[in-house]
Amino acid sequence: MAITPLARTLNIWQAQGDPIAEIRITHARGSTPRETGACLLVTPTEIHGTIGGGRLESDAIDNARRLLRGENILENHEISLGPSINQCCGGHVSLSITRLDAAGIEALRAEDAKSYAARPTILLFGAGHVGRAMAAAFSLLPFRQIWIDSRAQEFGPIPPNTEPRITTDWQSELAQAPPGSAVLILTHSHTLDALILEAALHRTDLAYLGLIGSKSKRKRFESALIASGISEDRARSFTCPIGANPTGDKRPEIIAAFAVTEVAGCFLRPTSRK
Repeated sequence: MAITPLARTLNIWQAQGDPIAEIRITHARGSTPRETGACLLVTPTEIHGTIGGGRLESDAIDNARRLLRGENILENHEISLGPSINQCCGGHVSLSITRLDAAGIEALRAEDAKSYAARPTILLFGAGHVGRAMAAAFSLLPFRQIWIDSRAQEFGPIPPNTEPRITTDWQSELAQAPPGSAVLILTHSHTLDALILEAALHRTDLAYLGLIGSKSKRKRFESALIASGISEDRARSFTCPIGANPTGDKRPEIIAAFAVTEVAGCFLRPTSRK
């Protein structure tokens, strides 16, 4: 499993012997900057995560650091997001602030691992310029990213939330992808692109299937797929070019930004506020 940003942060803080406090939103009502369950970890000098910023977060961090210094503070807080704290969200949050002992840290690790395992899976085939930019962009989002290429030297630094696979056995990686996964194909070889695309089209349970390339590349691939016996509707059911990009800017980071936005829209749905 990939090392998540939270796990990496906890490893560093524990190695340094830093005391850790957890600030958690235990209940959110109305318009609030974060949802129930959102948490922020605090040491005497560092933070990880956010409960929404502003005066709400600033005051909570101050209280958490007071707790870490051994001062007595209230562990539970009821806060209205209004003029009294110079925030105009209008909602209400319940906060808990606790100092984590060893058991609390392990419980947090278990919660993080469970959350990671439940994330939607992204299969990213290709570690070229665009692949590296896309891997970096996806790593910031709540996905499980599996990054596949046979060329070990192409990967460079592996971003968090990313599981590299240095292999030529792309068939197994595709076959093992959970239902509802997203598959993005951007290898160094059009022949390999075509093989992966055709195999992926035989799966009917993918949330997204995208191929990097131009409109002319799409037409050539569609024609070849239909000639191979795949139905016309199925042969046209993939996305190419990936990432609707009205700018025409072909820098890898720009392509990645539009593509990641497109894929994220398949998974991240608006949440209702009560």
